[in-house]
Amino acid sequence: MPLFKVTPPRNKTLAIALLLALSVARGAAAQGLEHVKANYTKYEFRIPMRDGKKLFTAVYVPKDELQSYPILMTRTPYSVGPYGADQYKNDLGPSPALGKEGYIFAYQDVRGRWMSEGDFVNMRPQLADKRGPADIDESTDTWDTIEWLAKHVKHHNGKVGMWGISYPGFYTAAGMIDAHPALVAASPQAPVTDWFVGDDWHHNGALFLTHMFNFFSTFGQPRPEPTNKFRPTFDHGTPDGYDFFLRMGPLANANASYFKDQVAFWSEAMRHGVYDDFWKARNLRAHLTRIRPAVMTVGGWFDAENLFGALETYQHVEASSPEAVNTLVMGPWRHGGWAGGDGEALGDVNFNSKTSVFYREQIELPFFEFHLKGKGEAKQPEAWMFETGTNQWRRHDRWPPATAAARSLYLRSGGELSFDPPQDSGMEHDEYVSDPDRPVPYLGDIGVGMAAEYMIADQRFAARRPDVLVYQTPALDEDVTLAGALTAELHVSTTGTDGDWIVKLIDVYPSDYPDPNPNPTKVRMGGYQQLVRGDVMRGKFRDSLEQPEPFKPGEPTRVQFAVPDVYHTFRPGHRIMVQVQSTWFPLVDRNPQSFCDIHQAKPSDFQRATQRIYRSRELPSRLTVLVLP
Repeated sequence: MPLFKVTPPRNKTLAIALLLALSVARGAAAQGLEHVKANYTKYEFRIPMRDGKKLFTAVYVPKDELQSYPILMTRTPYSVGPYGADQYKNDLGPSPALGKEGYIFAYQDVRGRWMSEGDFVNMRPQLADKRGPADIDESTDTWDTIEWLAKHVKHHNGKVGMWGISYPGFYTAAGMIDAHPALVAASPQAPVTDWFVGDDWHHNGALFLTHMFNFFSTFGQPRPEPTNKFRPTFDHGTPDGYDFFLRMGPLANANASYFKDQVAFWSEAMRHGVYDDFWKARNLRAHLTRIRPAVMTVGGWFDAENLFGALETYQHVEASSPEAVNTLVMGPWRHGGWAGGDGEALGDVNFNSKTSVFYREQIELPFFEFHLKGKGEAKQPEAWMFETGTNQWRRHDRWPPATAAARSLYLRSGGELSFDPPQDSGMEHDEYVSDPDRPVPYLGDIGVGMAAEYMIADQRFAARRPDVLVYQTPALDEDVTLAGALTAELHVSTTGTDGDWIVKLIDVYPSDYPDPNPNPTKVRMGGYQQLVRGDVMRGKFRDSLEQPEPFKPGEPTRVQFAVPDVYHTFRPGHRIMVQVQSTWFPLVDRNPQSFCDIHQAKPSDFQRATQRIYRSRELPSRLTVLVLP
């Protein structure tokens, strides 16, 4: 049986989540340890919060005392190491470009993690009433930290900025709420906002199994007292994640067989299988009101973890705080891909330019330089958006663009996909048998973790399965550009009483599309089916995440759900494809296809089901998109 032990991380997703906050971008432009040591002095502080708990904070101060500098801060649950006043980071700041410009960099272990005192609470709920010294949340901890730094760190200019990716993005967004007056600029990047609706662990109530299991198998281990020791990793005992999670059986076996009640948040989450007060209290979106600092939210179109959070943060700040400077940046990146590497490609798909370098030098650096130092001009657009397909940056004064018009792509007979509605009448449908004992894999090459590349990967392996329905347009005669959110509307029936519905939007390349050169992986791009966007709706939540309802077997039922935004152009000669399926394993846990609390499901609850997708005038199934003229 796999055991907990200290080993190098084997799971790419988990390793990325841990390392994003431990280090900044590496590469040819990196500062390097010698530059940092030559130009900065490191201090370590234990900063008292209003309730008396002390949070460990490492501060790097420029040795040049002839001028003042702004403070650029990040708060993280992933460690501010290396620890020790003589132990320096190799690079400082969100990027080497900022590190070389001169800032006071502050890194803080959040309450209850690593070297900070107190109890750690995952996605600590925001408090409405904070009148007492014991009334703390992440906003108060941010305020108290800034207040202390302003009084005790020399040579600052009175301005503070915050940034963070993923979980640190959540802490950045929380710090914007009831912000300290000195906090004038904040950049939540891939911020976590809601763990049941669309970020990380759930999408529309469906559990993202590999991601949550692998993350909490290590991150969720208890930390009884401050420590600077590396956390254990989890040994799956096999490189095959599909096999590991299938053999694990029902979801309850995760704790029974592996976690053994040691992972408190996993156990707590398994007791909350609907969108109840436990999850609602962790919905940060509801608190993003009256935002005063300038905000630049950053996300990746192919972020497998927090695409939802980036889009939602921008939209809620825009709606609630119209006077705030509110910028959205979306590039063709995996989770955190803008902070490191050149961003020229992801998986098999090339973007024909160094998108990450452009972001760091032309977008992120000017944002902080202007708001924290008064350098440059405030000429940034409302939205910096990378258009995939044509592979170019676009500037918009709002998102989605005002000129984008809603149109529907209808599923039609014979596997046709069309902007014209179906002509068939009555109960015309396509069907497949969904077997939870033989679920559709989410990727052709299955590892033990959630592969970031799945967001853009070739879908030909799925199109050839009998339990996946495929609809596509003829080859296009002209560009078709989609810009904004999607809405999936399916009319379905099932022989079961529950079921998942996965809808995937795909760009089918022409058969003569050239292979990359060089081509070390020997990929063939002719006929490549590139995933542009895909998402899932757990059927019992189709009308309410709070109050699930069973299906009536055989009865046509509408299932409608929002799918996160895209900005993609389907080029002439390409085809637009939609795939529909009911399993996506082990990315999404298996739905037993019988109405029950899936977290406590028994082996006998799992059953095969025949799923029908209706496609008639009376019961149209479609994907509504926003199309640019």
